[in-house]
Amino acid sequence: MQQPSPYTAPPPVVSLEKVENMRRGMAHLFVVGDTTLDEPHKGFVRYRGRFQVDPAVCFDELRAVFEAQGFTPTVREEENGRIAIIAIPHVFNPPDSKWQINLALFLITVLSTLLTASVFYAETPEQMYEIWRGWPFSLSIMLILGAHELGHYFAARYHKVAVTLPYFIPLPLISPIGTMGAVIRIKAPIKNKRALFDIGVAGPLAGLVFAIPILLYGLATSEIGPISPEGLLEGNSILYYLAKFVTFGQFLPSETTDVYLNQFAWAGWVGLLVTALNLMPVGQLDGGHIVYSLIGSGAKRLFVPVVAVLGALTAVSFFVDSTFTWGIWIVLLFFFGRAHAEPLDDVTPLDPPRRWLGIVTLIIFVLIFVPIPFKVLG
Repeated sequence: MQQPSPYTAPPPVVSLEKVENMRRGMAHLFVVGDTTLDEPHKGFVRYRGRFQVDPAVCFDELRAVFEAQGFTPTVREEENGRIAIIAIPHVFNPPDSKWQINLALFLITVLSTLLTASVFYAETPEQMYEIWRGWPFSLSIMLILGAHELGHYFAARYHKVAVTLPYFIPLPLISPIGTMGAVIRIKAPIKNKRALFDIGVAGPLAGLVFAIPILLYGLATSEIGPISPEGLLEGNSILYYLAKFVTFGQFLPSETTDVYLNQFAWAGWVGLLVTALNLMPVGQLDGGHIVYSLIGSGAKRLFVPVVAVLGALTAVSFFVDSTFTWGIWIVLLFFFGRAHAEPLDDVTPLDPPRRWLGIVTLIIFVLIFVPIPFKVLG
């Protein structure tokens, strides 16, 4: 889920008439102590003072006042504790997206996952070309990924945030799941931390609603047998480890035995892995949105510890089986993990129910995180 920056190239001159219109229009909401032009950037306007109405309640009205003058308000708390409303000389009115692209990518990804599953689960050479045999995996993974992205989508629509439909990313055969997942694009800044939290948390929780039952059903219909001397061994999270124990009455893998995942179980395992990746508490990931909503700008300090942990896990993976499981993610985080989505109103805190849900979601992340996702045998 990506959010655009609210800072665009400003006009060179600020209209004093518009500055005064904005000040008068918000007088019943915000008492202005001082007004500064071209602060913090040329073309911006900064009003400092205090709110007379809770910004969580009045921000939409405040925004309408500013947009009528061609500006968008942002609310920030300065180092001295003073509240500043900074007027950005831009109104976000993104164009409609082309849903035909979303539909085409969805259909291609369905075919991609069907093909990939039919090849990887083929018992004879002829079955590799019968792509319909991959329907259990394709249906399951598309349900999980679709629910995840639609969770974001409907939460964004609830908060009146302009958003695209999901873009599925097909990747047949090269990827063992036939896809690189799906993304939506937030086309305008999010209002406040509560909206940011809701949009961020809705995706992982919606995906888990499908991933966990599919995993449990898949395990219940899979078989256990001797570990093959060659192949790929999926890693354990705490939840996955316990799910196998509940299903089979023993902790797997043992020294000689493991479960042979059928297509449903494989899709469920992948769903947990994808959810855990998205819940990493950094940057533009869902976990980054959740943590920023909980602790504000302090979330930026988590980047180095997270990368350090992934670096350590990469080293362990290399010495165990010569793989660089987390190496690609470290590179990706350098591009997408250092900048957090900052809402327009950065002052309104989360309410207690959202705080508790945020803590529960971070606990879920710990339970489904897989330290070593894959181990190459042989």
